[in-house]
Amino acid sequence: MQLKNILVATDFSHEAYNALFYTTQLLALEKCTFHIINCYNDQSSSLGSSKGLFISKKELSDLHHLSQEKLTETAHRIVLDTNNTLHEFHTISEKGTILNVISKTLENLSIDLIVMGNKGQTGAKELFMGSNTIQIAKTITQCPILAIPKEIAYTPFDDIAFVTDFKKGCTRSTLSMLLTISKIAKAAINVLHIKESEIMTHKQVSNKKLLKLSLAKTPHNFEEVLNYTNKANVIQDFLTSRDIKFLAMAYHRRNFLERLVKEPVIMDLSIYAAVPFLILPLND
Repeated sequence: MQLKNILVATDFSHEAYNALFYTTQLLALEKCTFHIINCYNDQSSSLGSSKGLFISKKELSDLHHLSQEKLTETAHRIVLDTNNTLHEFHTISEKGTILNVISKTLENLSIDLIVMGNKGQTGAKELFMGSNTIQIAKTITQCPILAIPKEIAYTPFDDIAFVTDFKKGCTRSTLSMLLTISKIAKAAINVLHIKESEIMTHKQVSNKKLLKLSLAKTPHNFEEVLNYTNKANVIQDFLTSRDIKFLAMAYHRRNFLERLVKEPVIMDLSIYAAVPFLILPLND
């Protein structure tokens, strides 16, 4: 697939701008449009915060104007920082929650990828992909999401880790964005299967064959690890030992990823604060 429209959410934090900048570097040779979006609401005391009380129309109008001003500043800054004639930047200021605004925008624009900065600092969920990203991944089922860790600088990468349970998410349709990024980055796909039992089901065996077919034209390899409990640590070890700087998984309800972000974390999972994470919606 061709990446044409990228939706980048911003609250004007350093993390949000870094996510935007990282993505422009990843797609430096791709002709595409970045839609930078900020949302505010009638319970906001300032951009990105809430005091739990409805505010006046004037305050709401002020928030709208401030949002527009900061979006314009962000757009000017990214144009100066990147100086890339292949990229266009549009801004969107909308009233509402980030989830509702993104959902609405997806309907109005042909968005290929959602990008978010990850500011999570505590707990498995936040370290893994940030609370906002989790909520959007649960609700937005038609568009891939790329969560960029705070303060990470873009460097070319040779490998992408794709973690799967072989239960779903092995079709070319689901893997489309992963295959696209792999091609753009010229990166091999390292498939990690964390086995939850000694013997795979017939469906898992069939899906593994399907995944091999889906990856036939892409450099790839497979690795299996038997693990019943702390899968997050297995992934951390896999990324660290191979110096992999990009992680991808397919997401659907009651699947491996949903269980993963709920499991207790004992080890230091700071690795997740240093690796961009691509969430693929199920499209089998």
